[in-house]
Amino acid sequence: MSGTGRTGSGHGRLGSVLSGLAVAVGCVLFLGGFVWGALLYQPYTVPTDSMSPTVEPGDRVLAQRIDGSEVRRGDIVVFTDKVWADVPMVKRVVGVGGDKVACCEADGRMTVNGKAVEEPYLRGDEPASPLGFTVSVPEGKLFLLGDERRTSVDSRSHLQEAGEGTVPIGAVSARLDAVAWPVGGMLERPRSFAALPGGISEPGPVRPVLASVALGAVLILGGAAYGPLAKLAGRRRRPVGRSGATADV
Repeated sequence: MSGTGRTGSGHGRLGSVLSGLAVAVGCVLFLGGFVWGALLYQPYTVPTDSMSPTVEPGDRVLAQRIDGSEVRRGDIVVFTDKVWADVPMVKRVVGVGGDKVACCEADGRMTVNGKAVEEPYLRGDEPASPLGFTVSVPEGKLFLLGDERRTSVDSRSHLQEAGEGTVPIGAVSARLDAVAWPVGGMLERPRSFAALPGGISEPGPVRPVLASVALGAVLILGGAAYGPLAKLAGRRRRPVGRSGATADV
């Protein structure tokens, strides 16, 4: 009847408006998430096994663009330094300006300012370094090691050079936040450095970025699917006359 028709038409118009709104909001979230991520993060392929087992050769990682002054102990950073072949490298920061970093104490652990540091990201029960060292990190510099301590070419390999293997904070361009492929999730900040002055860094916004993209995609697909689904439901609800034709209501 006419009243039923108006109600159905009203529901249809409301559904169309809501589906259009869902698509519009979804596009904003989806594209905004990509733009947000592109501004904050740079993808990087790990070239060697020096950071095994935390990240492996060929892993695609998301590295948040940061200033060197934002670096904290325990961070895995991307940096480029002329002394280190002038190519991007990935290492873990274990000492910052003013620190005294040494290895190894009686239990095979590295010490920072005399405090033993637990390093759960290392492989097995091996000492924190097969090569003993003691370094005083100059202000504005970083001391960096790979997690694969047996074979990593890191600050220990440059101890005899000026700066004792340290790297200027300005050489850092990004900090690893997550392994994107193969899917490995967020890279945890080691809590063992938290008690030292300056503490540890906070994770970047990779989760909100991914949530924005995912929610946007759901809204776009859901809004786009409303029209075809509504038409299909409408056909199923129509009464059929004796002749098999659709009845006029």
